[in-house]
Amino acid sequence: MNKYISTTIIGLLILNFSFAQDLEPFDQEREDSILTEETNYEMELVFEDENIIWAIEFFEDNSILATVKSGSIFHYKDGTKTKINGVPDIYLRGQGGLMDIAFHPNFKENKWLYFSYASEDAEEGGNTTIARAKLIEDSLVDLEVLYKGSPNSRKGQHFGGRLEFDNDNYLYFSIGDRGNRDVNPQNINRDGGKIYRINEDGTIPEDNPFFSNPNAKKAVYSYGHRNPQGMFKHPVTGEIWTNEHGPRGGDEINIIKKGENYGWPKITYGINYSLTTITKDKSLPGMEQPLYYWLPSIAPSSFEYISSNIYPNWNGSLLAGALVFKHIERIGLKNNKVVSRSKIAEGLGRPRDVKQGPDGYIYVSIENKGVYKIIPIE
Repeated sequence: MNKYISTTIIGLLILNFSFAQDLEPFDQEREDSILTEETNYEMELVFEDENIIWAIEFFEDNSILATVKSGSIFHYKDGTKTKINGVPDIYLRGQGGLMDIAFHPNFKENKWLYFSYASEDAEEGGNTTIARAKLIEDSLVDLEVLYKGSPNSRKGQHFGGRLEFDNDNYLYFSIGDRGNRDVNPQNINRDGGKIYRINEDGTIPEDNPFFSNPNAKKAVYSYGHRNPQGMFKHPVTGEIWTNEHGPRGGDEINIIKKGENYGWPKITYGINYSLTTITKDKSLPGMEQPLYYWLPSIAPSSFEYISSNIYPNWNGSLLAGALVFKHIERIGLKNNKVVSRSKIAEGLGRPRDVKQGPDGYIYVSIENKGVYKIIPIE
């Protein structure tokens, strides 16, 4: 064998071994949490849909409003699928498209429906946009754009896009770092890598943490995030909780606090997909630690708190969609500490959203499959 080729092969083997050594902690389960399987349930297909249903919401009658990533909203009721008219133009690129929906807390009276989507304008590329419109019968009318991230980017990753109202009718939403991690998340004068808070009409609350800072995006509520795609309002405390995609290792659960820096990419428990180091720092002064971080990454896609008594022993748990492993993860808590993790709906496909319906049952949207209902078995 040629001496040069032989040396090169040996060098590559050493390099690959070194990468494998670096990777090992990120491809093993954390020692403090054992992942088990749930067996006391079955999955019932509520309606079939071959599209990517990104988000679901419920009317009072338990019928379902769903967004399709490619740019449609459908109402599913009594076995009938009705398309909603008036959806704005969607910038469909990579992870971007039509994303979340949320009813105004007083939807029954005012008919306001809020939604997030990727949009483009005169500037090349696109970014996450938050809008609202009145849902009258089967149409969106009186469309208003409330916020659009800037600048546009042609990158196809990390749009964020989750929406959640708090107890005071403030609207929270996420925009991911848009693949520009070294610039956006730590700069409060730029969109991306942030959680935002606005009034229901799109104006900015004057008590937002950076409202009086002339060099800041006034809607920013917290920063230093990577790509939050799960969000819920805690039914007891009223706090906004998120989960977010880490890199390779280091997905996080965070309780959002006003004006705080959650560290990305200055601190992280993950590494690059190429197995190289992002930073050696897992903590730094002035930066929040996650309530929990996943090793290995599950790619959390959604987030829900279970307050229903329908499921024995599940009340008070969290649910997160695991895109990588294609299951729903139930996360047991005690005093805001993760004490257990278990798998639900394993093998069906990539779970994009999970919600507790008005009837107390849990519903899961599976990409290219449809929406399933989790039925407990005694």
